[in-house]
Amino acid sequence: MIDLYTWPTSNGHKVHIMLEECGLEWAAHPVRIGFGEQFAPEFLAFSPNNKTPAMIDRDGPGGTEIRMFESGAILIYLAEKTGRFLPGDPHQRYDVMQWLMFQMSTVGPMLGQTHFFHKYAPDHFDRDGLTIGINRYVGEANRIYNILDNRLGEAEWLAAGEYSIADMAVWPWLRAPDFQGVEIDKYPNVQRWQAQIAERPAVQRALLVLEENNRSTPHNDDQWEIMFGSIQYQRR
Repeated sequence: MIDLYTWPTSNGHKVHIMLEECGLEWAAHPVRIGFGEQFAPEFLAFSPNNKTPAMIDRDGPGGTEIRMFESGAILIYLAEKTGRFLPGDPHQRYDVMQWLMFQMSTVGPMLGQTHFFHKYAPDHFDRDGLTIGINRYVGEANRIYNILDNRLGEAEWLAAGEYSIADMAVWPWLRAPDFQGVEIDKYPNVQRWQAQIAERPAVQRALLVLEENNRSTPHNDDQWEIMFGSIQYQRR
């Protein structure tokens, strides 16, 4: 049994997708990040970076429990546990790994900053004062989409000629291009790939996980302070 401590974010959804694709027995435990539950000592005990998702597999290696944080590491673990979505051939395997690392090092961090400056911060600050940040990260978002569009213009999937954990990792981050100042019609290969993945039944099930908690309103002042303000940086 796998217990996933999670929230319906891009990083959460990529692990939800993998669990559903593999048909594993698992349970989602919500960590309400807008209420600061990610800072609870019991969560920090196995997710020291205070981020979701984090996982406990009760039937880990050798039949012993394993606890993990960092969504990319969790994807690799689940792929190796099930023997799925990460090829055994070394050339294919490292192709998947490099695109997974591209998500972890670039797609997630840069698009996360784009969400902050382009989507969230203008609810709390004068947009004119955010121009340098907006321009920087909207530009970076479009650079990333261009890289992906070029890749998907020469291949059906991101890596190894097959659907893999690399696709699962990147796809949730590209679901809201309007949050990122991206005109998606400029990236037809990304659009084709997005639609293809969205049709998968496991992906559709994964997006239902904790869907009642999807954000539709701006952060209130307390949530802002928890998510982006001084509470985020307190020593624990």
